[in-house]
Amino acid sequence: MSARIFDPRPCELGEGPLWHPARGQLFWFDILGKRLLSEGQEWVFNRHVSAAGWVGRDGLLVATETDLMLLDIETGTQDHVAPLEADNPATRSNDGRADPWGGFWIGTMGKRAEPGAGAIYRYYRGEVRQLHAPITIPNAICFSPDGGHAHFADTARGIVWRQRLSDTDGWPLGEPQVYLDHGADGPNPDGAVVDAAGRFWCAEWGSSRVRCYGPDGAVLQEVALPVSQPSCPAFGGPDLRDLYITTAREHMTAAALAAEPLAGQLFIAPDMGQGQTEHEVIL
Repeated sequence: MSARIFDPRPCELGEGPLWHPARGQLFWFDILGKRLLSEGQEWVFNRHVSAAGWVGRDGLLVATETDLMLLDIETGTQDHVAPLEADNPATRSNDGRADPWGGFWIGTMGKRAEPGAGAIYRYYRGEVRQLHAPITIPNAICFSPDGGHAHFADTARGIVWRQRLSDTDGWPLGEPQVYLDHGADGPNPDGAVVDAAGRFWCAEWGSSRVRCYGPDGAVLQEVALPVSQPSCPAFGGPDLRDLYITTAREHMTAAALAAEPLAGQLFIAPDMGQGQTEHEVIL
């Protein structure tokens, strides 16, 4: 199966696609361009932005390089919610997603992907707590349909973990278990999402594809792209059946960009499966 262009605006590092269920609207980020995008709209910030969760009809909890902030979609007003490695200018936020309890998981990483410079945090009811460290490139944060497990990856190591969660408040229980281990020389797991059937859809950086894995780690199918750097998928559309895929132009030479003129654009693969409704963040 293959994908087609949904939005032609190129992103240096597209990331964090989010289907806002209360608005029926897709949002996504250009981390290095410090932009949030939607159809026909764009917001520019003075710092890196990377991922979001929805808060009511008009709000987004946005992860930036220094904090979590609440963006009013209609007015553009920004309100500080909580600091995020605000005292460390060498790091920025990366992949993130809201969890079934109204929390928000977010990863940080070195701006030059310095080994072990990052971590994964959870914002929950006013508290930001570190969950996992050290991590080099945190990605693939997503949750099983029953809320029993979280997934997360370190792209640099080629490993995706599955973390058991408390059924009362969503905090991790025990140590994470390896779900996929591609090794440093295998596919590079980037952003991911779990569908309503529990299948794990993962953008594989450098591989020109999004792969779908079963709960046992078996490859079930894949979506081919005409660009080499897919970064994150998300289900959306009226019935949550369309797979949107962000991509990147980061680190590509002029020759590489000439060979991949669509790099950095947003793609769609229609009717790929039944997605989950993204959870609302509770502030």
